[in-house]
Amino acid sequence: MEAPVSAIMICEHCDAVHRWRRLERGQRARCVRCGAVLYRCPWLDADSMFALALAALMTFAIANAWPIVALGLNGQHHAAALWQAVLDIGRDGQHVVAVLVAMMLLVFPLLQLLLLTWVLGFVRACRPPPGFAPIMRLLAAISPWSMVEVFMVGTLVAVVKVGSIFDVALRPGIWGFAALTILLAMVASFDLRRIWMLWQERCR
Repeated sequence: MEAPVSAIMICEHCDAVHRWRRLERGQRARCVRCGAVLYRCPWLDADSMFALALAALMTFAIANAWPIVALGLNGQHHAAALWQAVLDIGRDGQHVVAVLVAMMLLVFPLLQLLLLTWVLGFVRACRPPPGFAPIMRLLAAISPWSMVEVFMVGTLVAVVKVGSIFDVALRPGIWGFAALTILLAMVASFDLRRIWMLWQERCR
């Protein structure tokens, strides 16, 4: 089935205008002028994307509910969850660092998952999501600033570095963030243009 006349795609590279057409799962549409990929039909449908976003949202809550690592020295031990570490950074006077860490590791990932869950929940129910266009623009803006995977790599490097000085014990939070890193990578693979197409298919 073809999309309505209003459903058009504009190539980001050469500005050629194309009529949107339904693709089979895994297929890609290319620009007839420059050959660039216009959009893809992913293997995941709306229900699968919603389930994945919801799983990532629950994993985010679990990862932040428990400490990440525990450090021990001379019989004293200290363990903190990520949000507690952010508060400790702020108390030490590093307010700019604390705000940046909170935004990139807590606020932006959480906002991204909440907005995706909101939009996909309405789309799969064949109902137009309130505020759909502004939400999609916001998702495109904040997605590059969600840096949980960078935090995960930095944490692993830090654990290896301090292992010779402190007694390091991994806590459940680190495994939560490991799972969250994988889920967020899958969520980041969502083509936002595909969600636009799903909305046009189901809600118009």
